[in-house]
Amino acid sequence: MNNQKRLAIFERLSEAIPNPETELNYSNPFELLIAVILSAQATDKGVNIATNKLFPVANTPEAIYALGEEGLKTYIKTIGLFNTKAANIIKTCKMLVELHNSTVPDTREALEALPGVGRKTANVVLNTAYGQPTMAVDTHIFRVSNRTKLAVGKNVLEVEKKLLKGIPKQYIIPAHHLLILHGRYTCVARKPRCGACCIYDLCEYKDKITE
Repeated sequence: MNNQKRLAIFERLSEAIPNPETELNYSNPFELLIAVILSAQATDKGVNIATNKLFPVANTPEAIYALGEEGLKTYIKTIGLFNTKAANIIKTCKMLVELHNSTVPDTREALEALPGVGRKTANVVLNTAYGQPTMAVDTHIFRVSNRTKLAVGKNVLEVEKKLLKGIPKQYIIPAHHLLILHGRYTCVARKPRCGACCIYDLCEYKDKITE
């Protein structure tokens, strides 16, 4: 795909999605970190239901650590893998207090050293909380990137690297949420809403559709 087409895609997505933001509820980098850890194999809606109860009670590393695993589980038990997530979050809170003065670090190395934080979670925090040019490739971004040919890859890391190289500079920060929201509501997995797609004529996936 040439640069002119890439630019046109992001111009249109920006017009269609004027406020590209995460759908996770949070008010500071720590709340975002916890929400993103909880969001693995879970919906944003499900995470928000849990954190809307948790954060008014505990929204600092010290406060969540004080809950302990069992205490934390009472708030997140509706979320998949809550036992593992509770254990990781308690360990992460301990590390934040002891190693980072209760502040969420703004480097990939430090973030990925936290229990339960992988490359994708680190990318979300770096991009959303700290405005860094990172790309967290989830199932939506992976699907949209391959379908449109924005970035064709066999795995998420390959797609991530190609996106970061090819996205126009002025869209590198909002691109993460533009692609996620487009994939979540328009370029859906089973029956993509091509008739409602603002970049339909720029997408190569349409050539594979037979009706």
